[in-house]
Amino acid sequence: MQRRVGELDSHPALRRCIGVPVEDFTRDHWSRAPLLSTAGQLSGGFDDLLSLADADELLSRRGLRTPFLRIAKNGEVLAPSKYTGSGGAGAAIGDQVHDDRVLALFADGGTLVLQALHRLWPPLIDFSAALADDLGHPVQVNAYLTPPQSQGFSSHYDVHDVFVLQLAGTKRWLIHPPVLTEPLRTQPWTDRKAAVAAAATAPPVIDALLAPGDALYLPRGWLHAATAQGEVSAHLTVGIHNLTRYSLLEALLAEAADDPELRRSLPLGVDTGELTEEIDAVVRRLVERLPELPTESAGQRVRRQLWSGVRPAPLAPIAQTAAAAQLTAAARIRRRPHLRHAIRDVGAEVEVSLDGRLVRFPGTAAAAVRAALAGPALA
Repeated sequence: MQRRVGELDSHPALRRCIGVPVEDFTRDHWSRAPLLSTAGQLSGGFDDLLSLADADELLSRRGLRTPFLRIAKNGEVLAPSKYTGSGGAGAAIGDQVHDDRVLALFADGGTLVLQALHRLWPPLIDFSAALADDLGHPVQVNAYLTPPQSQGFSSHYDVHDVFVLQLAGTKRWLIHPPVLTEPLRTQPWTDRKAAVAAAATAPPVIDALLAPGDALYLPRGWLHAATAQGEVSAHLTVGIHNLTRYSLLEALLAEAADDPELRRSLPLGVDTGELTEEIDAVVRRLVERLPELPTESAGQRVRRQLWSGVRPAPLAPIAQTAAAAQLTAAARIRRRPHLRHAIRDVGAEVEVSLDGRLVRFPGTAAAAVRAALAGPALA
């Protein structure tokens, strides 16, 4: 992780979200402790990312469909049928958002959750890609719009780290320590409702009113609940899909699938209530095989997991086709921003690995390929 600190330090996306130096955030807060940063500690606010007018644009003019919108009230997610239907002539798909129904539910205290804005809204497409570069972990963005004096969700925890970026209005946040430290995606808060509810009755470690331009970082597992105050409140939740040591363990176990001993069927008539002997045999075999497992291949599995979770900058198919048809030796080319890749020599060729693709070039082109992938535009 330390290798990346210098890289993070040169990128502005993470700095927009934290009021301390990147090195301090990495040491004291990342996956450890919340960080509340006020607008005065940050620069510029978040108006350029999404506004209330932008949210109305998405809800009323963009043909939004489920699951890009959820509506919740008092901790319960409402059925999509309450706010979706046919889009009318020529657009009869039945899961399109109806703005009049959304209006009624919002006026009645429902919280609107615009989901996956890192795929829908251009400023957030760019911001999330830059932040994913900074963090080295995939990023998603949702927006929460809450009417005055309302709460969409009761105290709960997320299974990924989040940055909360307050856009409009004010919202009171109550933060409590985890009931489960660093939960995995298979360990949701709903499996621990009683423990979460009990922990939420204790005095909070943070009781803060977030105003526009404020930011809050929460590691996964920290309990939180938010209530809008006297006006409509809007914030972005930037979810960080953490790659974990368990991700590495899963990759190693996937490599162990090459061992026929570990693929062997359980005995005929096995008693699934008493598996101690079989489990012991699996443990012994794993202990034998772990030192032999191909760690490089396991690392490539995790790399593919990362690459599949992030997208490079948008590509304009029509413009790219036209540009390729006019390409000359004097043309300037550049690597697609945020493109994840790996390059290596394979015999007399050079191989470029991309998400789901391998591209090979003759060895004579190796220097040019490396230069093109290194960064600035080339003539």
